[in-house]
Amino acid sequence: MNTVSLIANGRKVSADVEPRTHLADFLRDTQNLTGTHLGCEHGVCGACTLLIDGAPARSCITFAVACENAEIITIEGLDDDEIAAELRAAFTREHGLQCGYCTPGMIVSARDVVMRLQEPSEHDIRVAMSGNLCRCTGYVGIIRAIQGVIEDRRARGIAAIPGGGRTSLGPAGAGRAGAVARASAAARIALKTDASETTPAPSHSASLSADWKPQMSFNQSFVVSHPVDDVWRFFGRIEDVASCLPGASLAGAPVSGHVQGRIRVKVGPISAEFQGAAEIDRDDATRTGRISGSGKDKRSGSATRGLVGYAVKPGENPGETRVDVSIGYTLTGMLAQFGRSGLVEDVASRLIKAFVANLEARLAHEARGGRSETLSLPVRELDAGSLISSVVFGRFRRLFARLFGRN
Repeated sequence: MNTVSLIANGRKVSADVEPRTHLADFLRDTQNLTGTHLGCEHGVCGACTLLIDGAPARSCITFAVACENAEIITIEGLDDDEIAAELRAAFTREHGLQCGYCTPGMIVSARDVVMRLQEPSEHDIRVAMSGNLCRCTGYVGIIRAIQGVIEDRRARGIAAIPGGGRTSLGPAGAGRAGAVARASAAARIALKTDASETTPAPSHSASLSADWKPQMSFNQSFVVSHPVDDVWRFFGRIEDVASCLPGASLAGAPVSGHVQGRIRVKVGPISAEFQGAAEIDRDDATRTGRISGSGKDKRSGSATRGLVGYAVKPGENPGETRVDVSIGYTLTGMLAQFGRSGLVEDVASRLIKAFVANLEARLAHEARGGRSETLSLPVRELDAGSLISSVVFGRFRRLFARLFGRN
């Protein structure tokens, strides 16, 4: 059992729970805050959405122990909130609720939309609310209610707050009480760039705080048909490594192990560009490295934080190199619905194959004395949507193979 202490709706609470207990169960079972509803329990439907340190988050996939000292606001804590009160009236007026099961999560997410977006179109609101599902209404009344509240507030001279008042990246809970004392170790990216800027603003350290724990983690390995010394030297050239990762680019050369950059990702109809920073450590004696960093897509509000460790060692055959990779990550926001561990691991294996193909091409080109600018890499763009489709179809093929095999 673990003792979890946090602030729930302005009140300090504490309870002993199993390490596996999710925040929603902690609040419902130990604090009787049953306004937080459980639906899919996979982080997809949005019914359990609440605020963790001011950021909307899925409480059904957030461990309670990860929220130590965090400030939690559930739907009960929004009784006297001005925006929530206006939304409740608008939802009633526009018939934006029927059975009401999804409504607490809808109100929490809608409140964030009202705070952040100045003059959103209907499409903008639908995209922003796409992480909250409703089985009853058809969404028309919900969208009208949110749009009406925004228009009324803007007409009264109440402007949107960029980023909803959030100034740091990382998973919900990263801004918990005591974070100021750990700011030098926390992952923070300055969000002061103008809309016209295309490069990331200077950031603070992207290293992870000592108590950070990834939501998901897994291991991967691959083999490169080149000597271990060549591969290890190549991994030390971050610009070349980034060029081999589809969709990735750097904002400049690394400075004292610190680098800023971006990666473009397309997931079905969603296009995201994560801008962020990373800290890079390498140990020549053991041929191991570590990359820790965080990034955010301003359009979708999705944020990620992660840690990648790698070890370069001789392969089984002469002239081969084996690279073992360990990946731990946390993904929040709209794209979190694509972040289930099994799916991410399958997608990551395909991304690693693309990276290896580019790496092999680069090393072979260099071995022949070629220059980097004359090389055309096999894989340049990243479309995670097509990758996910191949993953899903691959699983169906394996399922049918097992079924027909048994028969």
